[in-house]
Amino acid sequence: MSKQYETVIGLEVHVELATKTKIFCSCSTEFGGAPNTHTCPVCTGMPGSLPVLNKQVVEYAAAVGLATNCTITQNCKFDRKNYFYPDNPQNYQISQLYYPICRNGYVEIETPAGPKKIGIHEIHMEEDAGKLVHDEWEDCSLVDYNRSGVPLIEIVSEPDMRNADEVIAYLEKLRLIIQYLGASDCKLQEGSMRADVNLSVREMGAEKFGTRTEMKNLNSFKAIAHAIEGERERQIELLEMGRPVIQETRRWDDNKESSHAMRSKEDAQDYRYFPEPDLVPIIISDEWLATIKARQPELRTEKLIRYKKDFDIPDYDAQIITSAKKLADIFEATTAICKKPKKVSNWLMVETMRLMKEHEMEADDLKFSPENLAKLIELADAGTINSSVAKEVFEKIFLEDIDPDKYVEEHGLKTVNDEGALRSTIEKVIADNPQSVEDYHNGKEKAIGFLVGQTMKAMKGKANPGMVNQILKELL
Repeated sequence: MSKQYETVIGLEVHVELATKTKIFCSCSTEFGGAPNTHTCPVCTGMPGSLPVLNKQVVEYAAAVGLATNCTITQNCKFDRKNYFYPDNPQNYQISQLYYPICRNGYVEIETPAGPKKIGIHEIHMEEDAGKLVHDEWEDCSLVDYNRSGVPLIEIVSEPDMRNADEVIAYLEKLRLIIQYLGASDCKLQEGSMRADVNLSVREMGAEKFGTRTEMKNLNSFKAIAHAIEGERERQIELLEMGRPVIQETRRWDDNKESSHAMRSKEDAQDYRYFPEPDLVPIIISDEWLATIKARQPELRTEKLIRYKKDFDIPDYDAQIITSAKKLADIFEATTAICKKPKKVSNWLMVETMRLMKEHEMEADDLKFSPENLAKLIELADAGTINSSVAKEVFEKIFLEDIDPDKYVEEHGLKTVNDEGALRSTIEKVIADNPQSVEDYHNGKEKAIGFLVGQTMKAMKGKANPGMVNQILKELL
């Protein structure tokens, strides 16, 4: 019988914080920008320049720690991690080794076997490195220091995950928490959330962990899932052949769907860590911590409970609406104006989702205002416009955030509720369609649908459908 193997996975997740300026200087952190334009003597490592800590970085790091059930280290400091690499301008990185700002937390994920806690070993603050751009044409590498000094937190999990599904669930959970806190946009494609996967395999029931490898360069959930499957198989194959797994850092190639060795894994002593002499220790007083706690927003889990209690919308709707903070914000703001949660939820779940898919948009790209959606709901509810006109107007709101009141007025889209005008149109439709009238009298209920359709067409879609039905039945 062949051996059964268990995969053991831990993650190191780097998240770029959403501060306006870098961690130790006042250069912009904006993504993009011509190479080396968001730089100064501090973030390019010029001799004699001194770092000054950005307070907002500490607040974001502590906020993420609180939201992930960590203990906050109220007396912490920075350390120097020394290594030589072209994208690292000072030849060291300012990080935290001995006293990270957050420790011993967890997040809870849903698995087929029920809820599971994934431990968080620590979260520490550090600066990002620059970026190397390889120029194939000139056969050289160029360095862009725009990203150098952008504030990061590194979230180090315990080796508590056992398969790709658990890893993705953990990342999704982290991403939502951090987005809700406003600490980062967590866009994997822009590199503001990056995950390194530490993976080992061991025989089922074994106590000891196998030798782990670390995989870098994973910038989508799909790549992460593929890399985990690929690395698990590679390690099992080596063990089955009686060969050792070597502890190393591997680089995942998304195009080839395979990984290759980059370098043997260093231990902490290789980095000659020592306390950062240019920065004073960080003291987080009880008052400061209390202020950060008081500012914590309502997170998704709490929203789900409240939506159920206050708004009486289906669980499925609540799950989808809270899956992006932007959607939840629009839902709450619109509901506050028109007091019709179920209607708001319907517009978000059906038309908004359809248009987002059609225009390949994320929730963060939504530009329309809750005020205009609320106005539209009122117009449709009052019967001022009928449902097909409402959809047409919503598309305009979705794309250009127009004022529906003005738009309906200017384009003459109001529903015709004038019985006299409707009656004469319907009489004409009846006269023009004797066959359908006969079918209706012969008990074909469906024939009335055709007549309603003809009336709507004659009224350019602006008739009140209820009234049309009523008058038709009466005249027939």
